[in-house]
Amino acid sequence: MEGCFRENPFIRKRLQWQGDFRYHVNIEFGRKVVRMKRFWMLSGLVLGAAPLVSAEADAEGRPANMQVAREKVFPALVFVKVIQQTHDQGERSSRSGAGSGVLISQDGEFLTNWHVVEKSESVRCLLTDGRAFPANVIGMDKDTDLALCRLVLPEGEHVPFAALGDSDRLVEGDPVFVMGAPWGMSRSISSGIISCTRRYLEEASEYTLWLQTDASISPGNSGGPVVNQSGEVVGITARGTLLGGNMGFAIPASSAVMVAERLRVYKSMNWSWTGLQLQPLRDFDKNMYFDFKDGVIVSATDAGSPARKAGIQPKDRLVAINGVPVTALTQEDIPSINCMLGLLAKEQPATFTFIRNGETLTVTMTPREKGQVEGDEQEFPRWDFSAKVINQFDTPNLYFYREKGVFVFAVKYPGNAQASELRPNDIIVKAGGRDVQSMEDLQEAHKEALEGIAQNHRITFTVLRSGQTRVISLDFSRDYKRK
Repeated sequence: MEGCFRENPFIRKRLQWQGDFRYHVNIEFGRKVVRMKRFWMLSGLVLGAAPLVSAEADAEGRPANMQVAREKVFPALVFVKVIQQTHDQGERSSRSGAGSGVLISQDGEFLTNWHVVEKSESVRCLLTDGRAFPANVIGMDKDTDLALCRLVLPEGEHVPFAALGDSDRLVEGDPVFVMGAPWGMSRSISSGIISCTRRYLEEASEYTLWLQTDASISPGNSGGPVVNQSGEVVGITARGTLLGGNMGFAIPASSAVMVAERLRVYKSMNWSWTGLQLQPLRDFDKNMYFDFKDGVIVSATDAGSPARKAGIQPKDRLVAINGVPVTALTQEDIPSINCMLGLLAKEQPATFTFIRNGETLTVTMTPREKGQVEGDEQEFPRWDFSAKVINQFDTPNLYFYREKGVFVFAVKYPGNAQASELRPNDIIVKAGGRDVQSMEDLQEAHKEALEGIAQNHRITFTVLRSGQTRVISLDFSRDYKRK
């Protein structure tokens, strides 16, 4: 269990706006999530909770603990501006965005969110003292939504940095301060309390739980620090809501420390993968309760996974990994076990002890590298669509039909693909009679089609759409880029 983000007591749908104004906003109304588009305005009154801070004040009457936090962390605040490459309109394009970060070393290392710097072509940073520097991405991890970057500093130049605190010591009600660049406005601070120290967010808590706070968090705060009264960074802001009251979520500093250490070495988290799907003993959401005091239930194993090859079955009760006992009473206990599994040595046998029908069994399983969790993207001019590689973690619904291949990621409008009725998520099986099992196969078919356009300006695609085979003829004689 050593090295996992946050120990649970037994092993000692997406709620997000993706944190900055480039992205859509998801706002939760009860259990229903409403999707909002990229450009929008919020009107009306914004009501914030009164900050629960110490009654002590400095010489000018300001709360003393807020001043401590400001003086220690504000100089280390980073306003991040990026240019990102995207293919989500059916062609390659660039767009600008902004977020926040916090410096953690004098040589310019800073933490931010994966979604702030993903697919970035350039990263520029502004410090609170007015200095501006370009930055390079050292490594990033989509699963934890964290990235480690470094400012490009002139030789001999140093920058202020903040200390990372112990987020495991936080309790509900602790006052905190959120710093960042809301709505692209640099240098901002808001205050609130820790509302929950162990928040589980469905589809966003594979390896770590979240800190929940009522401090004001807006798009652009992503990657900024959550600071305690001692002036220590205890979280990295990542998600928030704008309706139904102030409610934001941050990655605990204990997770950030672990991720940063591995990103320095591997440039990615380099997770191991077993294919185990786990369920707590007391599953309130599914109204399922298992009459045991220890262990965790195997709900499923992924096809082709090390777990399935090792013979582990659904309803097995896993009680130990390499001799270390594991228990998940509730869903909040699952991420730490997933973390433990993700940090197992790759391609090295590990022992799993489980109970099946009252009998204790031990099997040996060899985890493999998880690898990429999102497929590569590519544009195809004149065909007027972009394609993406199928990935079992990013597009499991398509992976179900075809484990290896590419699909239509986005369709340009207006464009030739749109006119032919190709649709996003169509899995491309053949292009012009050529089997397509990789992006390279589709690129070769595209090259041949454009080279022979004078003789033939049509190409036939065989696609899988919701499991059904369709044949589509695409006429690419028209050049929509010409005015």
